[in-house]
Amino acid sequence: MKQNFVLTWKAKNNIIQGLSRNSSRLKRISDAFAFARDGRVLKGTLPISGFERLHDLLTEITGEVAYHLQGFKGERGEFMLRLEVTGTLPLACQRCLNAVSFDLDVDSLLELVPEGAELSQDELEDDTRDFLPLASELDVAEFVEDEILLALPVAPRHEECGLPGAADAGDRINPFAALSGLKGKPN
Repeated sequence: MKQNFVLTWKAKNNIIQGLSRNSSRLKRISDAFAFARDGRVLKGTLPISGFERLHDLLTEITGEVAYHLQGFKGERGEFMLRLEVTGTLPLACQRCLNAVSFDLDVDSLLELVPEGAELSQDELEDDTRDFLPLASELDVAEFVEDEILLALPVAPRHEECGLPGAADAGDRINPFAALSGLKGKPN
């Protein structure tokens, strides 16, 4: 018995959205060490909707960020990556919960180290160096998202804003005001 499979418009749109959401995840560098050794450059844009770990921090998930990833060899022959990310994120204000426009300006310089490599205590304590342990493959979208998360303020808020409902509160009523009249009276 032959069965026909027919996709509805809704199913087709869901498939297309799923593929476009995952298309940013397809940007991978198969060998980050070779990328750095050869001095390669990768640049482009990534949709904010693809950064799922950011969704709870944003008021909307539209727009995109631009990135520029460059590999090179450092002064000591170490493999390095420089990542620059720019864009604007609509973060949720921690006071009023409205959108706060946050301008991204990420400029990260990371030294590649093999995953599981032993680093000396001096290397770990050196604040001038940041390390990125890798097996070899690098998911660019995930890397960009990690660096964005590190660049965000802990508690974004407007310079001046009130708490939700503060304008409606008016004069506060002290629930213990009636008890103040009993203070000092004998039982």
